[in-house]
Amino acid sequence: MPAPDPRANPLLLGHQEAETTILDAIRSGRMHHAWLITGPEGVGKATLAYRFARRLLAGRPTEDSLALDPANPVFRRVAANSHADLLTIERMMNEKTKRMKTTIAVEDVRKVNGFMSLTPAEGGWRVVVVDGAEEMNASSANALLKILEEPPPRAILLLVCSSPGRLLPTIRSRCRRLRLSPLDDQAMGQLLTQYLPNLDADERGRLITLAEGSPGRAIMLAEDEGLKIAMLVDKLLSDLPAVPVSRGYEIADFLGRSETGFSTFMDLVRAGVASAVRESVRGRADPDQERLVSLRPIDAWGEVWQGLTKLQDETERFALDKRQAIVAGIGMLGGVN
Repeated sequence: MPAPDPRANPLLLGHQEAETTILDAIRSGRMHHAWLITGPEGVGKATLAYRFARRLLAGRPTEDSLALDPANPVFRRVAANSHADLLTIERMMNEKTKRMKTTIAVEDVRKVNGFMSLTPAEGGWRVVVVDGAEEMNASSANALLKILEEPPPRAILLLVCSSPGRLLPTIRSRCRRLRLSPLDDQAMGQLLTQYLPNLDADERGRLITLAEGSPGRAIMLAEDEGLKIAMLVDKLLSDLPAVPVSRGYEIADFLGRSETGFSTFMDLVRAGVASAVRESVRGRADPDQERLVSLRPIDAWGEVWQGLTKLQDETERFALDKRQAIVAGIGMLGGVN
C-alpha cells in the first residue's frame, strides 16, 4: 500500500529524539510558539508535524509517545482536514491554469494571523502547519514574520521545510529548530516492508540504497518506475564518455512516457555523480565509481553537478523542452576533456 498522506499517517520511525524533545516541551508547560522542522525531502517532516499537532489538540500525553490511536476523533478530524483548531498552509492549485502555484501565496499566509488570534474552539491550542515553508515568496515570508514577532497565546506555528536556507534569517531565529536526519537502513526496511509489501527483498534493498534514508523518496521511485530509471542511469554512467547523441534521444523517449520521468532521471544522475565523488574521496568507491571519477578532476565533477542542477531547475521552472534538456545533460556528462 502507498504511504498515507502525512496528516493521516500514524506511523513514524527513526525520529525518537525529536519526539522526545516535543514531549518534554509539552509536559513542561513552556511551549515555544514556533517550531521549524527541517531535514531532507521525504524523511517524515510533515508526518512529525501532524503527529505533533494531533497530540496538542488531543491533550497532554500520558505515554512516552506522540502517537494517537487512528480511531481517536482528533486523529480522524485532522486526517480529514476538518479540525476547527488546525490550519494548514501550503502551495495551492491555480484554478485558472489547473497547475500547482510555484509559491505559497501571501493571501494564504495572511489567514494565519486571524486564525491564531481566535480562542481555541475546543479549549486547547490553535495549531498552524506551514508545509513547504521554503516555498513562500517575499511577501508571504514578511507576512509570516509579522505573526512571529507578536505571537498570540495558546497558538503554535509548525514550519515544515526542506531548505531552511531559503527562509528569512529573522524567521529562522524566531523558531525552535528540530532537524530530522535520514533514516537508517533498518527503519527504512521496516517502512518499505509495510508500504511496499509486494516488492521482493532485492528491490527493496535497491530502493533503500537509492533513497538515501528517505522513505518518501523510496516510495516515489517505486511508484514512478524509479528502479527501471535507476538501471538506465547506472548503464549510462558506466558507458561514459562514449555515449552517442542518439542514445540521449532514446533515453528521452523512454522518460517521456512518465510525467515525473525527467525529474527522477536527473535526480538519480546527480545522486550517482555525487555518490561516486564522495566515496572516491573517502577511499570507499567501488570499481565502477572509481572509473567514473577518473574521467575528470574532482573539481570538474563539481562543476558538472552544478550544471546538471541548474539545467534541471530551469527546465522545470520555465517548462522548457525536457527532451532537449536530457540530451544536453548527457552531453555535460560525456564532455570529458
